[in-house]
Amino acid sequence: MSNDFGVMQGRLLPKYKGRYQAFPIGMWKYEFELAKECGLDLVEFIFDFNDSEKNPLMSQAGINEIISVIQQTGVSVKTICADYFMEAPLHSNQKSIANNSWHIMRRVIDNAALLGVEDIVIPCVDQSSLKNQECVDRFVSIIRNFIPILEKNNINFSLETDLAPGPFLNLIKRIDSKRVRVNYDIGNSASMGYNPLEELEAYGTIISDIHIKDRMLGGPSVVLGEGNANFDLFFINLKKYSYKGPFIMQAYRDEEGIYVFNKQLIWIKEIMKKVGYEYL
Repeated sequence: MSNDFGVMQGRLLPKYKGRYQAFPIGMWKYEFELAKECGLDLVEFIFDFNDSEKNPLMSQAGINEIISVIQQTGVSVKTICADYFMEAPLHSNQKSIANNSWHIMRRVIDNAALLGVEDIVIPCVDQSSLKNQECVDRFVSIIRNFIPILEKNNINFSLETDLAPGPFLNLIKRIDSKRVRVNYDIGNSASMGYNPLEELEAYGTIISDIHIKDRMLGGPSVVLGEGNANFDLFFINLKKYSYKGPFIMQAYRDEEGIYVFNKQLIWIKEIMKKVGYEYL
């Protein structure tokens, strides 16, 4: 059985309203056709804060549209990147925001289950960073309350954080559920100067979603191979952990998307083949 290979929603299209990463209202169906042409298995759906009610994930009619596009193209949706919760964190210290986000997440989980989604990625970075112990404590308590809902729907929360390997593992241990796993972003880890060997040693067995990206140390996204990510080292060692989740291209994008994407897709597939991912 091989891993699925996919793309972060919007990376094959021109920037939506000039934004680097956003749900592309009005264009999202076309991207599934482009993904099929690129030989991809998946689109990782974005659930955005802006215009969230216009996202097809939020209505039965929208879910039916997604299912129809999946059936037409053969390109699936197994993961959702829930960027909404960067803007409105589940662990916000403002009760009104936290309560509303709780109810929004309930809707996302229920509708995601209709699509057969396996992972909802929760980014705990930037505005939603777990920057102090109080934030961590609130987050752990809230996520624990979601566990029965996740179990009922066979969905994981895949956490993306800016924590170092040790604290990140401690966070996972505190939550203590097989339904709470790790999203590993190659570029973000390189930007923060983390050692991929230490990260994999800490939580390599519980990674459920991988974002392929390159960044400069302390800097922005760059074309794959031009930043500080050590892809050879990462992929060679990842093989030791029998990773079965998807690889999602969240690589550098320009204004248009498709040309620079294809260039990087060819590059990363060569790197992965070199270290033994023959199925690519």
